[in-house]
Amino acid sequence: MSDQDKIKRALEQTKIFKSPEELLSSSEKTSMHYYVLTEPAYLEVYPEEGPETRIREGWITWDRPKLITPGYLMKAEGFSDEARQALEMIASSKPDLASLIYKMSFQQKVDSVRTAAKTLEETAAQLDEESSEEDRFLTVILSGLEELWDVSLMKFVEEYMAESASESHVPDMEERGYLTRNQSGQVQVTRTLEGLPIAARDEIERLFDKVKGGEAEPSILKKELDRWGVYQLYEDRFLDLFRSSK
Repeated sequence: MSDQDKIKRALEQTKIFKSPEELLSSSEKTSMHYYVLTEPAYLEVYPEEGPETRIREGWITWDRPKLITPGYLMKAEGFSDEARQALEMIASSKPDLASLIYKMSFQQKVDSVRTAAKTLEETAAQLDEESSEEDRFLTVILSGLEELWDVSLMKFVEEYMAESASESHVPDMEERGYLTRNQSGQVQVTRTLEGLPIAARDEIERLFDKVKGGEAEPSILKKELDRWGVYQLYEDRFLDLFRSSK
């Protein structure tokens, strides 16, 4: 079975037991508690050893909303090569993917893997019951395949971000000129003549101002330029920041 076939199978096998009761915040950082449940691979050979469920627990954090594209997102840290391939497969059918408007960072707790002597359904129900009232609003419980568990997490992330975007943030970005709609009514990213999203251009200008004012490190600006692949367009201005400081 090819890698793409394995990823496709992992995407199809993803099951959401509990979705967050809130969408991503439009004004501040959002942190989400996740549980990814899988059946240990050895149960396929020794089913009598079950039931057992492996629980991976961690957090996903988003900064306040900003427009990004699949190429930008794939440079986020924390995902496996397979998860990145999954995003490429998801994005291939909608290459602009304007709904992905959240800068994302991914965090995984290394010590958050444990095993429960229960089925996937029983484990999900117990985790849901044990969630505090506060956690329930931003907690997701899902299941996937053991060897590609973060592919399932990536699938959920894309769908959740798209839902948050369409429900709350796309209208605002249309009003600001960052997004437009084509003749079919589909949302598209508004770009400069060089192909850079206007929202990204405005963000880069804000970072230049912050660096000039001593409010941000040049490395942050450089990273943003690299993620958009436009460092050459801004190279002279970027180097001027150091010349003017001498």
